[in-house]
Amino acid sequence: MEFLDLSPISRVAGSVDLPGSKSISNRTLLLAALSRGETLVKGLLASDDTQRMLEALAALGVKWEQLGDSRDFRVWGCGGDFPVKDVDLFLGNAGTAFRPLTAALALAGGTYKLSGVARMHERPIGDLVDALRQAGAQIEYLGNDGYPPLQIRPGTIGGDRVAVKGNVSSQFLTGLLMALPLTGRDFTVEVIGELISKPYIEITLNLLQRFGIKVERNGWNAFFIPGLQTYTSPGEIFVEGDASSASYFLAAGAIGANADAPVTVTGVGRQSIQGDVRFAEALEAMGAVIERGDDWISASRPASGKLKAIDMDFNHIPDAAMTIAIAALFAEGTTTLRNIESWRVKETDRLAAMATELRKLGATVEEGQDYLRVTPPAELTPNAAIATYDDHRIAMCFSLAALGGVPVRILDPGCTAKTFPTYFDELGRISS
Repeated sequence: MEFLDLSPISRVAGSVDLPGSKSISNRTLLLAALSRGETLVKGLLASDDTQRMLEALAALGVKWEQLGDSRDFRVWGCGGDFPVKDVDLFLGNAGTAFRPLTAALALAGGTYKLSGVARMHERPIGDLVDALRQAGAQIEYLGNDGYPPLQIRPGTIGGDRVAVKGNVSSQFLTGLLMALPLTGRDFTVEVIGELISKPYIEITLNLLQRFGIKVERNGWNAFFIPGLQTYTSPGEIFVEGDASSASYFLAAGAIGANADAPVTVTGVGRQSIQGDVRFAEALEAMGAVIERGDDWISASRPASGKLKAIDMDFNHIPDAAMTIAIAALFAEGTTTLRNIESWRVKETDRLAAMATELRKLGATVEEGQDYLRVTPPAELTPNAAIATYDDHRIAMCFSLAALGGVPVRILDPGCTAKTFPTYFDELGRISS
């Protein structure tokens, strides 16, 4: 297996231009494809996930082109009617492609097979399928019930209300909100139970509005989509920097940057539509010095030089919360991350994986069904070989352990290609 040995990092300082947001990139690509007109998508993320979406759209007959070597793409929308009505799509482990495409294709009047890597076939999708079947979609499981791969056939769309559970993945609700306008009917989506990751739904609603779709929200329990709406291109749309990716550099600054030479990320700031910018608030609670501009955030360590432990609910930012578990290694006391059960159905079982790898570094870890409690050791264990489970976020967040004055080995570092192929280059550039 490939690995990357990181030398101890004594200090970090400098600025990082963030890659585009994965969540915004794949939502924007699908909405541009469903729209009438031509859309210029600027600053699209270069990653495995976006590549899977681009390949799928091409297979569905949607024309797009990349403008030179830039990350700007022109997409010619199909007006809600995919030209290709019978195709098999392989979507890797891209949940931001698989879930919304499942919803859109279930209402598209065609015959489609959707599959992915082995881990994607272990990630639940039953709640989304159940909701789509309520609307008349015809979807079959080709393996285990409740999980991909899926076979979609033309259905008879009817009714005016669907219900979906909200406690497994917000991508199910996102898929419904993006797909149901294609029916031309009034639809209400009812959320059963607690809706997790609400900021990701706010991203979806913001982008729907940009593409001409109005959704009326009744708290977080019901969403009404008026009928007779059509997706319309905004002409041009810019993809913000990825706020989840910002977490690694902001945490690095909070651990190892001086106030007169902080770590700054550009591409997200006060104007961001991404909920993960609130990660900076968690660092502030730990004592870090945070400053913000419209499109930048900077972080440096506390005046005391030491972070403090926190006990916090991270249901709203589960992806970025993983980085807090690493920051806990540099905090005084025991840090508790609560309401993070959704970690268990991500690219891997992140709760179990994080607990296992944190212990390799000498931490005392208590793993619950929906929480993680981390007590740092007096000194980190050197030369820990961190397994990454083909999970980009595990690879990136554990790289920060090198700030503890110990060498760290990251196994399979190439898994960062899912969202941030140049991550280790950027970390090295700001490190000394």
